[in-house]
Amino acid sequence: MKRHIIRACAAAAAHCLALAAAPAGAADYPSQPIRIVVPYPAGGSTDVLGRVLGQKIGESLGQSVIVENRPGASSSIGASFVAKSAPDGYTLFLGTSTALSVNESLYANLPYQPQKDFAPIVLATMLPSIVVVPANSPAKTMSDLTAWLKTGPKANYASAGSGTPSHLGGELYKRMTGTNAAHIPYKGGAPALTDLVGGQTDYMVAILPESMPLVKSGQLRALAVTTAERLPSYPDLPTVAETVPGFELIGWYGFLAPAGTPDDVVRKLNKAFNEALEDPATRAKIVDLGFEIAAGPPERLAELMRTESVKWKKVIDEAGIKAD
Repeated sequence: MKRHIIRACAAAAAHCLALAAAPAGAADYPSQPIRIVVPYPAGGSTDVLGRVLGQKIGESLGQSVIVENRPGASSSIGASFVAKSAPDGYTLFLGTSTALSVNESLYANLPYQPQKDFAPIVLATMLPSIVVVPANSPAKTMSDLTAWLKTGPKANYASAGSGTPSHLGGELYKRMTGTNAAHIPYKGGAPALTDLVGGQTDYMVAILPESMPLVKSGQLRALAVTTAERLPSYPDLPTVAETVPGFELIGWYGFLAPAGTPDDVVRKLNKAFNEALEDPATRAKIVDLGFEIAAGPPERLAELMRTESVKWKKVIDEAGIKAD
């Protein structure tokens, strides 16, 4: 009899310990400050995006939100840190399309697995790119550029570095049009655009916020936007897909928690982020940074991570792209 009592007490104690160790649900969440890990240095557009949305969801959830910058190793340092954090909803990751759908095909020993180590919360924003050429380029349209690459002299295109969206976009365009051009990688978008303006390179797939000021000043010519549909902010700028059906390149940014985070906590965070993205003042700040608003359920981000990973693995493998 005593043995049965001892066993029952031990089982009850173990059950209580398990409950104590289990992550708290949404009923009492959040009961402490939330940390958003940004895998880039402070001051950049990604960092500002995290701070703008962090402040807004903090107001909604009634807790302070702290942005912590953990840059380096193509986002791997920040991503790995969050992936190994407690799945309790108090440590979140602001991930990019590069961190979540490209790095796993570029790096053999990536210290995290995007689709296994994270619980998607929300697809927050998109970042369009445009195809730009020097102001004196013979190409006035995407059709001109394609024809020139097929019949003209040897050409090259600039990128912000090996494995970056501008590199992947350049390779995707080449493969979909049957054209050829040498890849000239730079250490960032700014120096690449500087040489493009000077005529050292022939064209570039560049993110819109960095390149559009040079277009407006007349130093570069914009041929097309890389989104599937025309942008409301630039309705006269055609898409690459209008000339090259099926072409699409879009940078995207989403918030994620460590895998195993309770679903009700994920849903509560998703609701807070979506409300923040619908707030007019918050939207205005984000659009001013050059982003397009996305939003939606966690499943939207999860599906995008899956499809984009397959798409870019094919491009990377076929082009033999290696990380810097």
